[in-house]
Amino acid sequence: MDIRPLTDGYAVSPQIAAEEAAEIAAAGFKTVICNRPDGEVPPEFQADAIRAAVEAAGMTFVVNPVVGGAITQDNVTEQGRAIAEQPGPILAYCASGNRSSIVWAMSQAAARPVDELIATPAQYGYNLEPFRPMLEQLSKG
Repeated sequence: MDIRPLTDGYAVSPQIAAEEAAEIAAAGFKTVICNRPDGEVPPEFQADAIRAAVEAAGMTFVVNPVVGGAITQDNVTEQGRAIAEQPGPILAYCASGNRSSIVWAMSQAAARPVDELIATPAQYGYNLEPFRPMLEQLSKG
């Protein structure tokens, strides 16, 4: 597992495996968000398989598949809703953690400075600089 905290209540990770669910729960996470579409992974890594393990470990599971290069406003809205409404701390995962960082930043643009939304994921190698214009627009409501 490679958990990368962006805030005290939200972290991102590359793809997780079902057998890591107990370790994720032991690390204190209460919710897991799947940002990886099922079409990208074999059955043992698809949402239903991960959901079963996450829920068996006592956590909440949210599915919000984000297609690389095609993030929708619905993805952003759903990520923001999950962050606001589900118990935390939250671990969101995709292939590398990048998409989970992008939808987090977009969903938080009205509440956090754009420079912070770009700099925080950058410490883990996620380049959100190309999203600056969109983040600035979203920060204005």
